[in-house]
Amino acid sequence: MIPMASLPGYSRWSAALEALREHPGALWLCGDTGTGLTTLASYLAAQRQAPLLDDADRLDAKALEAWISHNPRGVLAAHSHPDHPALAAAASRCLAFRLPTLEEDPAAVAPCLQALAATEGLQGPLPPALATLPCPGNLRGLRNRLVRWKLLGQLPEEHHPGGPALPLEAEDLASNLHVLERLLLHRALRRSYGNRVEAAKRLGVSRRQLYLLIARHGDPVRGEAPSQEGPKRLSKRLGKIVPAPPPNPIN
Repeated sequence: MIPMASLPGYSRWSAALEALREHPGALWLCGDTGTGLTTLASYLAAQRQAPLLDDADRLDAKALEAWISHNPRGVLAAHSHPDHPALAAAASRCLAFRLPTLEEDPAAVAPCLQALAATEGLQGPLPPALATLPCPGNLRGLRNRLVRWKLLGQLPEEHHPGGPALPLEAEDLASNLHVLERLLLHRALRRSYGNRVEAAKRLGVSRRQLYLLIARHGDPVRGEAPSQEGPKRLSKRLGKIVPAPPPNPIN
């Protein structure tokens, strides 16, 4: 677990901890995934000797109202902002506090990465690519990067050598679409560290469509080569291409 003092934005919001501990009403803590929300909520619940409701935004408004009524000094943790229309009525009874992301506090990336490395038993300098922003998932994403590097030697996609890249060399649409399709697929697979369900969500396709794309372009994370040819429009285009003669030397 990341020490609370290493959480994103701690230097800014630590001064508010005493006020949060002593506040007589309920607390609504919110933040993106991996910002240390559960860590802070658990700490405050223990300090206040009050119950904790994690994932509070999963309850409907009526259930939230009832929980707050029974736990007037309770601590609620949610990924949704309290101004969300479905939550505003209940959350308005709480003091709201939002945790910042790593993107909002880039200085927190390095100490968080070192703390995670210690929990994984890693020593020595880490590849700089692991600490690059943006980092989807915040602390969770950092840990995922670290574990993938530890076990598989994989770095984030932006620093992965040999991946497909622009600019597009061909002029015809079929060839360019094929290259762009491969670029987006491989990027999604690397950014999801080989998790195909997540890659499909990133691309906005079904799992069946994802497997068709992988068959066409391969999977760079699992080291799978393409097992099928490209679409017919590309095959027809390639069949019509006649190699250009070499240019005449300039005298």
